[in-house]
Amino acid sequence: MKKTSEEYSLLCDYYGSLISERQREVFELYYEENLSLAEIAEGLGVSRQAVHIALGKAVVELEAFEKKLGLITRHTAYEKTMNEVEAKFNAILKDRERVAVLDPDLVRDLKRIKRLVKELDI
Repeated sequence: MKKTSEEYSLLCDYYGSLISERQREVFELYYEENLSLAEIAEGLGVSRQAVHIALGKAVVELEAFEKKLGLITRHTAYEKTMNEVEAKFNAILKDRERVAVLDPDLVRDLKRIKRLVKELDI
């Protein structure tokens, strides 16, 4: 399935420093600046074919890094889990009846855990 420009930009954010400078430049001009292959070629003083090849190689390499390292996949799973944890904390702390029967120290600890989770921002 073809990725969106946002997904390609994310790949470049994570792994862009691992591809050549020219590949990264072409990739960013195409996916982030939305320039056409012809516009990029003209700006860089190369052929449209050279831009097409550099872009294709960049995509293949970036996707290979994600396949091997999985940093984006892990980060996405982490964010999903943290959102679920935060939602559970909010539900517990908003439910006055449940909080009323909880030990005040437990409520304090839950609030502290919630703050710590928010500070993780990995």
